[in-house]
Amino acid sequence: MDTNSRETLQADSNVFDISEELGFLLKDPLTNLPDYYRVWLDLANNVTHLLESCTLRDMVHKMPVLSPDLLSNHRELRLAHLALGFISMGYVWQEGQHAPAQILPKALAWPYWLISHRLGLPPILTYADSVLANWKLKDPTGDMEIGNMDLIFSFPGGETCRGFFIVSLLVERAASSGIMGALEVMHAMKISDFIGIQKGLGKVTQSLKKMRETLKLMHNHVDPTEFHGTLRIFFSGWRDNPMLPKGLLYEGVSTEPILLSGGSAAQSSAIQCFDALLCIQHDDETGAFLTRMRDYMLPAHRQLIETLFVCPSLRDFILSCSCSDLCQAYNSCVSALVDLRNYHLNIVAKYIIVPGNHTRAVGCPFRGVGNTLNTTGTGGSRLMVFLKSVRNTTNKALISESVKRN
Repeated sequence: MDTNSRETLQADSNVFDISEELGFLLKDPLTNLPDYYRVWLDLANNVTHLLESCTLRDMVHKMPVLSPDLLSNHRELRLAHLALGFISMGYVWQEGQHAPAQILPKALAWPYWLISHRLGLPPILTYADSVLANWKLKDPTGDMEIGNMDLIFSFPGGETCRGFFIVSLLVERAASSGIMGALEVMHAMKISDFIGIQKGLGKVTQSLKKMRETLKLMHNHVDPTEFHGTLRIFFSGWRDNPMLPKGLLYEGVSTEPILLSGGSAAQSSAIQCFDALLCIQHDDETGAFLTRMRDYMLPAHRQLIETLFVCPSLRDFILSCSCSDLCQAYNSCVSALVDLRNYHLNIVAKYIIVPGNHTRAVGCPFRGVGNTLNTTGTGGSRLMVFLKSVRNTTNKALISESVKRN
C-alpha cells in the first residue's frame, strides 16, 4: 500500500473512530472516574451481588444526584455511560419479568440523559457499551485472548456472563481487518482500481470467516440455561417489550415514558458496514429495524455506515465491468456473510429458542425472563423471522451467471 493510501486510511480511522487492530472497540477503556463519581462505580462494580440480594433498588434510592460536568473526555464519558447502564438495567429488572420498575429515579435518569446526549447515544445499555467498552486485560502486557480478558462490570451469570460479552467482543475484533478492507474498497472504487477492490474484498472475506470461527467460542464459555434464565433479561429494553409496553419514565427528564430498545447484535456497526459495502438491501420491515438500530451506535460509527451506503454501488460496478475475478471476490464476500448469519441463527436457536421452549414445557426455574422473550429479540425484533430475513436477503445478493450475462 502506498503512502497516500495509508494516509487516507489513517484519516478515515480518525474520522470514523476506528483502528486497524481493534475496529470499533474502545481502545484502553478506563476503569476509574474522578472520586466525585465513586458512588456510581461502587454500585456498578457490585451489581451482581446487589441483584442477588435484591438490594440494588434500595441502594439507588439513596444515591445523590450528581452532575456529569466533571467528566472531561470521551473515555470518561464512556465509562460513566457503561456504569449507569449496568445500574439502570439492574434497577429495572431486579425483580424479573413480573415486576419491572416503571420509573428510573432522577439520580440515575438525569445524569444518564445528559451523558448520553454528549456521546450521541441513548440512555440505555447499548451494544456499544456492554461489548465495545466493557473490557480489560488481566495482564496488561499480555495478548487479547479470552483467558487474559475480563469485564469491567458484570451481571449475574458468572462465567456465562463473562463469556458472552468477551466472545462478542472478540468477534468484533475479528471484524477489524474487514472494516479496513471496506475502506480500501471504497477508495479503490473512486479510481476504478480493480486490484485494490479485489484485495479489499479479500480482507473482508477473511475477516467474516474469522468472525464465524470466533463465534464458536460461545459453546465453550456460555451455558444456554444460564444465559436464557439468568442473564438475558438484563439486555431487555422498553420498546416493543410486553413487560414494559408503555416504556420507562425517566424522572426529572420527561413527563412521559420513553421507549428504547435493549442491547442487540443488530447494533453491531461492523455487520451493517458489510451490508452497506456489499449493497445488501433488506426488505421494508427488516431494513427499517436495522436503520433504527443505528441510533444506538456512536455517531462516528453510524457515519461510516451511512458513508458506505451513499457510495456508488459496488455490485453495479462489478456487473458493469464484467471482470470475473472481481465477481468471484464479491461472491466470496457475500457467501462468507451468509455463512456467518447462518451460524448466528444456530447460536440463537441453541441459546434462546431451545431453552425458551424448555421453560414453556417445565416452567421457568428462575425469577428472570421466563418465556416472555422466547421469540422476541432484546432489541424488539421478531427474532427468528428477522434473522432468517437478513440471511435470505444476503444470499440473494450473490451474482449468478444469468445476472452476469444480462
